[in-house]
Amino acid sequence: MSIQLPPAEFDGYIFDCDGTLANTMPIHYRAWVAALKKFEAPFIFEEDFFYHLGGTPTSRIGEIFNEKFGSRLDAHALAHHKEEIFESLMHDLTPIDEVVAYARRFKAEGKPVAVASGGLRWIVDKTLAMIGLEGFFPIIVTPEIVQRGKPFPDMFLLAAEKMGTAPARTLVFEDAQTGIEAAIAAGMQYVVVPRPDLVSKDP
Repeated sequence: MSIQLPPAEFDGYIFDCDGTLANTMPIHYRAWVAALKKFEAPFIFEEDFFYHLGGTPTSRIGEIFNEKFGSRLDAHALAHHKEEIFESLMHDLTPIDEVVAYARRFKAEGKPVAVASGGLRWIVDKTLAMIGLEGFFPIIVTPEIVQRGKPFPDMFLLAAEKMGTAPARTLVFEDAQTGIEAAIAAGMQYVVVPRPDLVSKDP
C-alpha cells in the first residue's frame, strides 16, 4: 500500500478507524451478515452495498435497511447485536501499518491527532487497543457526541475544534466515500486509504 500526502503543511490530523487505522471492514461485514440472519432480514446484504455504507454510523445502518428494503427491523437492537458479534470476531483484526505509522510520526512531531469514527465508542476504543493504540489518541469523536454523523461534517469539525486547528489546516485520513464527503463538507483536505484486499501485490 502506498499513500501519498498532499504537499501542503498541516497543523493537525484526523483518522477514521475502521478501514483506515484497522483492517476491520471484512470483519464488520461478517458481523452484519450474521446479525441480519439472526433477525431474519428479508433481503441479502451484498458486500458492495456494505462498502458503500462505510463510515455511516452503526445505529443509522439499520434505518437505511428499512428505507431501502421496506423491512421493519429494530435498528437499535440490530446494531447492538451486530457489535456483539463483531466483538467476538475481533481476534482476526490487524492494523493498517502504513496509516498507523503516519499517526505515530505526526504525534512524535508534536502535531495533534484525533480519531473520528462512525463506530460506537466502546468498539472504537477496543479496536484501537487491539492494534496497539490504546490511549494514543487524546481526541476520539463518535456518533454518540454529535448531532449528525458522516457524510455530514460535524464529526470532523468537532475533532478539529478539540485539536485547536482550522479546517483548512487539518488533514483527514479516510477509506470510505461517506467520510470523504464529510471531509469535503468540513473544508478539509483528505487522503484516501485504499482497501487492503484491493491493493495489488507485486508478483
